[in-house]
Amino acid sequence: MASWIWILIVVAVVLIVLALALHAAARRRRSAALREQFGPEYERTVQDRDGRRPAEADLRNRRKQRAQFTVTPLPEPARLRYVEQWRQLQARFVDRPSSAVIEADGLVRQVMGAEGYPMDDFAKQAELVSVDHPHVVENYRVAHDLYDRTRRDQATTEDMRKALLSYRSLFDELLAGPEESTRWRPGTAGESFFDHPPGER
Repeated sequence: MASWIWILIVVAVVLIVLALALHAAARRRRSAALREQFGPEYERTVQDRDGRRPAEADLRNRRKQRAQFTVTPLPEPARLRYVEQWRQLQARFVDRPSSAVIEADGLVRQVMGAEGYPMDDFAKQAELVSVDHPHVVENYRVAHDLYDRTRRDQATTEDMRKALLSYRSLFDELLAGPEESTRWRPGTAGESFFDHPPGER
């Protein structure tokens, strides 16, 4: 075989290897960007979708769907009104925990609707919220599950306390500015549910 043919083969092999390496590097960068954006939600989705590729396709799809609507921060009078509503329902928790949990669910949904989130089905809503608030969306899922149990009279007082804690984590994020996002989550070391008023973390 002529030497120039061998040269072409070698060049072709090198180009293929280079193309594969560039593709792999680009895929790693995309994965790293998704992991950074979604944090714990990335790992949760990988487990739910039984693999990285379907999970990443899911997360990219969430971003596309989220880009189709506008979420706007609440004006200050509305924010203060919601903070006061939360303060009142939290104060009622001691005497009427189930009512407080049901009110918390309604209030969080009201805030989300006011900011521009679609209010259709809960699972889809949680996926869209995960794009903006990946560090607290799992708390929202937990809270919603406990809310359902509360409505069926199957939740203990501790369950309801956990539900209110979890709702508050998202409530605080919704009312915070972008620079304050993920500033507080249930379970933060040394902090109690009643240590800080909502909206002032």
